[in-house]
Amino acid sequence: MFDKRCRTGVDRGLAPVGVSLRRIGVSADQLTVLGLVISCGVAVAVASGHLGLGAFLLALSAVPDVLDGAVAKASGTTSPRGAFFDSVVDRVSDSVVLGGLAWYLASSHGPHAALLPMALLAASGLVSYERARAESLGCTAHGGLMERAERMLALGSSLLFSGIMIPILWGMLALTTVTAVQRFVMVWRQASAPAAAAVISPARASDVPGLAARRAGRRLRGWRPVGGFGPGEVRRERRRSGERKLMRPPSGTWRRDRTRP
Repeated sequence: MFDKRCRTGVDRGLAPVGVSLRRIGVSADQLTVLGLVISCGVAVAVASGHLGLGAFLLALSAVPDVLDGAVAKASGTTSPRGAFFDSVVDRVSDSVVLGGLAWYLASSHGPHAALLPMALLAASGLVSYERARAESLGCTAHGGLMERAERMLALGSSLLFSGIMIPILWGMLALTTVTAVQRFVMVWRQASAPAAAAVISPARASDVPGLAARRAGRRLRGWRPVGGFGPGEVRRERRRSGERKLMRPPSGTWRRDRTRP
């Protein structure tokens, strides 16, 4: 929820900071790794029972997490590799922190209480997976009641107010599950929407010799249809004499035109 509503404003405000960090030689990957190291410190502090220190380190770990994107944009190094690295490190950080919390609860509240952070980790992983899978399918799955920023705020509150830690964790688990359902419904609706029918479906495009190369921007030479022409199924081929229309016959069969270069 915070990410969807505040991301643009936060990025705009952090842009000068990203430029300054880049000038002194700090890279986005370095900040990402620093956030992971601090998250490991959070896990150790929480597991050993130092909840106040864990809350402080958790807040501190958010600083490089929001600055790495600003540095990447300032240096012009935004790339799929960097986005992938940042996403993987975020998942590892969440696992480490919740693992430390599970260790603490197992020591102070009994072994059954340790299952609560593990259930929260599973629900959080499902939320992240839905977004990643939706983007790979060309859909969007942003938003929800309990995204990563909200989870970190709630987790920090549970560390500061340890007397109500268990109720806060149950609330986090419930809202994270609701977020997973929200994203599932969002992607389901997008994937179920009627799409414009392609002239030749991707499944059949591979059966047409040279069509993949044509779609990639290369010229299609020396292929002609056999039989009649289907309405609206036109492919153009530039030749020296001008433009010639190529139409796919209803049978979808093609053969090599030996009479043409």
